[in-house]
Order: sequence, then C-alpha cells, then structure tokens
Amino acid sequence: MTEHTKTDGLPGMDEPPLPQVLERARLRNERMAGDKVECNACPVLCQIGPGRTGACDRYANHGGVLVRVDPVVLLRKTLAGGDGRLVPFEGRAALPAPGEADGAAAHEDAQAVADWSGDLLLADEVFVTGVGSSTTYPDYKPAPFIVGSKVDGVDMVTVVTEGIFSYCSFKVKIDTDRYLGPEQANVRSKGEVVGHVTTAEYGSQMLSLGGVHHLTGGSKKEGRITVEMMEALGNKRAVELTIDGGAQLVIQAGRPPIVNGVEEQRMRVGCGSATVGIFAKQLFGRVDEVVVVDDHITGVLTPHQAGRCLDMRPSGIMMRGRKSTPGRYFQVANPGTGWGGTDIADPLSIIEGWEPEVAWPGLRLLMTSTTGEHAAWYVLDETLTPREQEMPADVRAVVDRIGENCEPSLTTVLFLGGAGGSLRAGVTENPVLLTRSIKQALVNVTCGGAPAYVWPGGGITVMVDVMRMPDNSFGTVPTPAIVAPIEFSMRREDYRALGGHMEQVRTLEEVLRRGAWHNDGAPTARRWTGIAAANPWPLGRPPLLG
Repeated sequence: MTEHTKTDGLPGMDEPPLPQVLERARLRNERMAGDKVECNACPVLCQIGPGRTGACDRYANHGGVLVRVDPVVLLRKTLAGGDGRLVPFEGRAALPAPGEADGAAAHEDAQAVADWSGDLLLADEVFVTGVGSSTTYPDYKPAPFIVGSKVDGVDMVTVVTEGIFSYCSFKVKIDTDRYLGPEQANVRSKGEVVGHVTTAEYGSQMLSLGGVHHLTGGSKKEGRITVEMMEALGNKRAVELTIDGGAQLVIQAGRPPIVNGVEEQRMRVGCGSATVGIFAKQLFGRVDEVVVVDDHITGVLTPHQAGRCLDMRPSGIMMRGRKSTPGRYFQVANPGTGWGGTDIADPLSIIEGWEPEVAWPGLRLLMTSTTGEHAAWYVLDETLTPREQEMPADVRAVVDRIGENCEPSLTTVLFLGGAGGSLRAGVTENPVLLTRSIKQALVNVTCGGAPAYVWPGGGITVMVDVMRMPDNSFGTVPTPAIVAPIEFSMRREDYRALGGHMEQVRTLEEVLRRGAWHNDGAPTARRWTGIAAANPWPLGRPPLLG
C-alpha cells in the first residue's frame, strides 16, 4: 500500500468484512471425478457425470455445467395452445432434444435467439411462470427470476421460482354416488398407504392424498411411492388406487373416475329428498308415488312436503330405514355401488309393505336413483304387490330429465402446499413481510400462472386446481418431496417495502434474452404456452384470500 492510500483510523474500517457468498458450495468430496458436477438444487447433492441427469431427472451435467433440463414456461395472452419450439437463452448452450445430436440443436439456435426480440412487442402480455425456472435452494439466495414489467403503466415485480414442498398434499374430489370406502380408511398405491378417505360432499366422495407424514414419516418405500403417485396425479396422469374395505379406483384430473372397473357417467342432481322436490310438479298426475333411492336421504313423494303442497293422496307406503322427517329416510340400505350409492340391486327391498287401508290396486309407483341411471315402474296388483311394467313414455321423459340435470362425473385434483422458508427467502431477507403483504392483498400468488387460493391463518398455504396449471408443472426430489411452481406478483414499490431483493430485479427484456440471473442449474431455454381460458391474467390482480 502506498502512502497516499493509507486509511488507518477511518471509521468502520475495523469491522469484519462481509462473508463471501458462493454461487455453489465447495465440494463435499474432494475425490469426486473432475468431469462430474455436484448439484446444489436439493439436499441430496447428486454428483452428476457428463451427459447424465441427477436422481430427479430435472438437472443435468451439460459440458461441465449444471443446467435445468426443462425449459422455463412463459405464458402469453394471445397464444392459442402451446408453441412446442424451444428458444434458447443467449449465452446458454441449448440441450439437444431426445434422439437429437448437439449439432442439430445448435443449428437452430441463431434463428431462435434472433426471434426473441419480437416477443417484446407483446411484453404486456407475457408472464414468466415457475415451471422449469429452477429453485432457491439452499434457501439463502434470491429466486432465479425476479422480473420487472409494466401493467397499465404501473411498475410491477414478479418473483418466480420452483418450490420444494414437503408439507403438501392433493385433495381429490370424485363425482360419484358410489361407495368408495369408510371415512378415515387408508388409500393405497402399489400396496403402500398414501392417503385416506375424508368426509363426503354433495354428490362427491373426497380423498386426501400425500402429505408430509406419508412422504417422510413412514418407510422409505412409502415415501417413494407417495411422491411418485403425487407427481403423476399433479401432472394429470392416471393413478390406480385401492381403498381398504372399499373400492378400486383409477383417477385422473379432468377425467371421469373409474370405480371397480366401471367408468362413472353422472354426478347426481341432488339427494333423494331434493330430487323429489325438484321434479314433483313434473311427475304430478303421472304417478301415485315416487321413491328416489339414495344412500344419504331417500325421498318419498306423497308424505314429503312437496307432495303435500300438491295435495297428493297418501299412498300408504312403508319404508325401511330411519325416518328423519316426513318423506325423508336415512339408512334404507348399506352404502355400496348399487342404486343411489347403496348396496341394493332390487329397489323393492327397501319397501317393508303397504298399509292396506290406504294403498289401492293399480297404484302407480316410480322408483329411481338420484342420477336416473336406475329406474323402474311398478303397478300394485290386487294383493298390493308391486308388479314391474313398462314405463310410460311421459314418465320416462321425466326420468331422462333427472339424468339431463346431472353434470358429467369428473375427478378434480387440488394441490395444497405450504410456502415455507426457501420460497419466502427467495423473495425477501425478512420473510414475514411477504406473508403480511399477501394477507394485506398486496401480493398475488399464482402457481404456473394459475390463481392460487390462500388459506386464512398463519403462513402461506395455497391451493390450486392442477387443470388450470401448465402441463407437467410438477416434479420431485428424492428426499422425497414435490417440486411445484409458484409466483408472487406485486407493485414494485410494495416489493421494495417488504425488503425484496431489488438488486436482482431485471427487465423483462433481459429475462427473455438471458434467462435466470444465476448460472448454476439455470434453464437453458424458454417455451411459450397460452394461458388457460378459465384463468385471469396474473398481473395487476389481488390474491384469492380466504
């Protein structure tokens, strides 16, 4: 040091220097082969050889550089469907497609990179999702994409990352009257317990699948099978499940469930009591009695309030089960896969008899299920015994209308996850401020650009319909845990106020050109897709708060 540069005695110079933050940790094993790279993207720390991927199949060693295998997915308002072409980021070698040589990929790079500037013409219609973006693990570094943009003249920031979720599950709504199994019964995949049956809802049976106790609280095999099942379900693939003491299922998001080998067709219009009330006027004058068989509430028309309001003559029918209120019966049979979600194949088995002083020969009886899939027509003979006959056309038309009012049976899959330390640290150095800003409706939370419902109470617990997310949004790490995209969008001034990583905010132009801010495990390319028709545009919107 020369004389004129001495700084002895200046205030603050005796303070210890700030620690040097490395983009990647030093090798844990100095004997690792020189052509391998160690992956820091999850706690497993795979040592990956040239041209190979890690245990998660998400990161690879490409020419001695750790890269994210999949492209980052960008949404565009005006794009109908998806654009399968991958556009490499400037300065990053594009990975060859399966079966393609490196040279073939490089041949298209120049034109693809040249095309990027045209994307800026629609910059107000571009949204960077967390799908394929890479992660913030090991939790100390900013999210890989912190994107500055403008919406209606307002400066916005979107923090984009892939989260590693241990505390996560899928809530599955299965539209069926069929009995799937008792509440709390274990749900199994490949013999391992991966969830349980939860409370039934109106016209649907509900499952809770996955969760931290199955991922990490049981055997290694249970965790592995659970995470494989969760990834397949989140990525809209079919999954086979078995319920202890119940049914065998094949479920797939957005598709009809298959129960014991039979594909479901209809979700019931209502319970037995509701169905009686809805269609009472249409059946009036055409029938003398109607029984709508239902595992929950079986409805009987003439004693029901709807029949009384129509001043219908009492039929004298005597039902099995427990009478709740006039015309409404519980427990007429056991749960099952027969009529109305019961175990019966013969509907007459729930009728104990007829009051001889009230019923009459020739009484016309319609029995149907809540979906109209099962229906039969009977007439009482001289001994008051129901005899099945061909159903009159005008009665059949009403039964068909019951079926018409039943929506198609579908399987709905909702991802439920808690955004913990690594996600929030990628947004701000003071994570609680992000939580507070979301609860104050300053930050919109999305998953792959799809709206995410934020549960009330502490923390950031989000729930999203996987059908509204881009295809193949979910991945896994072998810890085991689920990997899912998440984005936080807010005004730039609000991002600064919550202590955000302002030094890493980059323009959309730079993001489209160069990709992630870091070089360790970054995606090498981007891929465009259109936003789902049901989804609102993510920017400039408040969160879906509970």
